[in-house]
Amino acid sequence: MNKNNTTTDKHRSSAAITLDNVAKIAGVSAITVSRAINTPDKVAPETLKKVREAIDKTGYVPNLLAGGLASRSSKLIAAIVPSIANLVYSSTIRLFSKSLSKAGYQVILGDSGYPEVLEEELVRTILSRRPDGIFLTGVDHSPSCRNLLLAANIPIVETWDLTPSPLDIVVGFNHMDVGHAVAKFILSKKYNKVGFVTANDARALLRQRSTLEILSQSGVSDIYATTVPAPTSLEYGRIGAKQIIEEGFDSGVIFCTSDTLAQGVLAEIQSRNISIPDTIAVIGFGDQVFAAHTYPALTTVRIDRERIGQEAADALLARIQKRPVKNKIIDIGFSIIEREST
Repeated sequence: MNKNNTTTDKHRSSAAITLDNVAKIAGVSAITVSRAINTPDKVAPETLKKVREAIDKTGYVPNLLAGGLASRSSKLIAAIVPSIANLVYSSTIRLFSKSLSKAGYQVILGDSGYPEVLEEELVRTILSRRPDGIFLTGVDHSPSCRNLLLAANIPIVETWDLTPSPLDIVVGFNHMDVGHAVAKFILSKKYNKVGFVTANDARALLRQRSTLEILSQSGVSDIYATTVPAPTSLEYGRIGAKQIIEEGFDSGVIFCTSDTLAQGVLAEIQSRNISIPDTIAVIGFGDQVFAAHTYPALTTVRIDRERIGQEAADALLARIQKRPVKNKIIDIGFSIIEREST
């Protein structure tokens, strides 16, 4: 047998290493090994050193889930987002994970899709792993999914939305208020036509509907709208802009329900040699890192995505550690950032 095969076999066999194997090598009982892993502060330093050396030598990976069943702590936090491909969630999850990691927790990420048709199945699978808490995107859940979450009796934080009756804690902003604010901004600019390029997800559609509500009340009726698949992309932005322009939209403002769509809309308009913002203005949503650096720089709705992650992590940790949570409904608000595209 050659040396490479021997090394490979050794690594393969390490997967079968048990707690009893570690105990035998360390010269202690299996209970002592378990204690050294789960409550090291209760083990004598010399004994702890022997156990850790045995773990290093064998490559043993503790079954933290099994330990969690007894201690009711798995040190796992589950985070569910509609799409890991959507950059709008990345900074939120990054800060959320970083904060929890500092506290000794690991975050596992799940993708529920658009619309969140997989959420219930995903939640059921995640709960079988006994997480210490769950991060959810949105507040709309199927009745059976809601029942699963409530029956789990673990800390839950819903994000990117608001509701007066959260499952536990909610950190987000009001999408209807966003739409109303955008409509008032459009009216202040006296645009005579309004176009919409909207992603086909509940929160984006709510922003469009609430914008239309105020515009309609103010007598604006020259509306052009198209819906594109989610997650959004620059390509879908170009397709959406092309569609409403070919339907007759030739001047005014286009409100896009994501900065990514807005970037595509800008590209499509520029490809037709249409002046921005003199002929057609563009508004995005999210204030992603590229928004200030598009040409022209993009007017958009700023959401403090990092704050959502931090507030969600702080609230979840407080609940896990049984500390009081001052507010169960945390509204981070939003602001409209005007740049050269309007």
